[in-house]
Amino acid sequence: GRDDVTAGGFFAAAPDAALAALFVPFESGDLRLPADGRALFLRAHAGVRLRGMAQPGWLCEQSFLPFADELGRNGLRVGEPAADERFPLVLLLPPRQRDEARALFARARRHLAPGGTGRAAMPNAEGAKSGEADLAKLAGAVQHQSKHKCRVFWSTPSADTVDRAVLAEWLALDAPREIMDGYISRPGLFAWDRIDRASALLAAHLPADLRGSVADLGGGYGYLSTQVIARCPRVQAIDLYEAEARALEPARLNLTRAKREAGRELAVAVYWHDVTRGLAQRYDAIVSNPPFHQGRADLPELGRAFIVSAAEALQPDGRLLLVANRHLPYEAVLASRFHEVRTLVVQEGFKVIEAVGVRG
Repeated sequence: GRDDVTAGGFFAAAPDAALAALFVPFESGDLRLPADGRALFLRAHAGVRLRGMAQPGWLCEQSFLPFADELGRNGLRVGEPAADERFPLVLLLPPRQRDEARALFARARRHLAPGGTGRAAMPNAEGAKSGEADLAKLAGAVQHQSKHKCRVFWSTPSADTVDRAVLAEWLALDAPREIMDGYISRPGLFAWDRIDRASALLAAHLPADLRGSVADLGGGYGYLSTQVIARCPRVQAIDLYEAEARALEPARLNLTRAKREAGRELAVAVYWHDVTRGLAQRYDAIVSNPPFHQGRADLPELGRAFIVSAAEALQPDGRLLLVANRHLPYEAVLASRFHEVRTLVVQEGFKVIEAVGVRG
């Protein structure tokens, strides 16, 4: 296996440069680590630099489960700060999505102790200049360095330099919100502000005779699960699995609404789970629009890992319904795991595949 793919099958290399850049001033002695050994690291990523730098009083927050697991395996403390907890140092690796990043800057500011420093690193190609401008808008004077094709920027704001109105407005940017057709989502999730075309194509080809207990693997904010509820009246239970914790609340809200609109008894559950590690339950059917890239890199092994987990979790006569980009090479792994594999439709660069009968 490649060393840039985590045990969970997810691509882990992208943040390495930003992580290295983040720690340069501490390594050079230009900045000192807090005397009390406490720091909060938002959207933390595991890496050699972090292992060498982190102290027992550091708290790492990471909502994407494969990355959170990796931090834990590295011996780091993973969790969320209490609402009123303050730290002399807050580190962050902001995401590319600007609303999500702004909410993160605001959270970093809220958890900063008086006189503390907030410090961020972003790849130049992923909006680093905008990120720096946003931090300055929130916290006043910002210093920066360039390193490893990344921009590192930091601020030690005093209480009177913080724009309270901007702080409140940006904290609210992360709240689940209505996007379209009554769906609830939040910035930074996959296809967060729309109905993904591939998922819509799969929904349109869901067999009406799906029945029993169904799982949705990598379900995001829940669109596909809601469509199973609406289109397949014989389905009695649906479990949604998603590795990004920020998707879980929108997914619960969307599933609750779908169940109410269907007007029938139905067991629904949402799980924070890395599907590539397998599932604990058995299902009559599984639906999935599996993730196939991390950052900008295509990663077909991720989709293949989803297919293997699905095959292992299906009843012997179970069915898998999958949508994928047309070019992704899933056919061999499907044929090795299922007796019958057929393509239901190829459209707009996507293919919908049904696989039936798990090979023993």
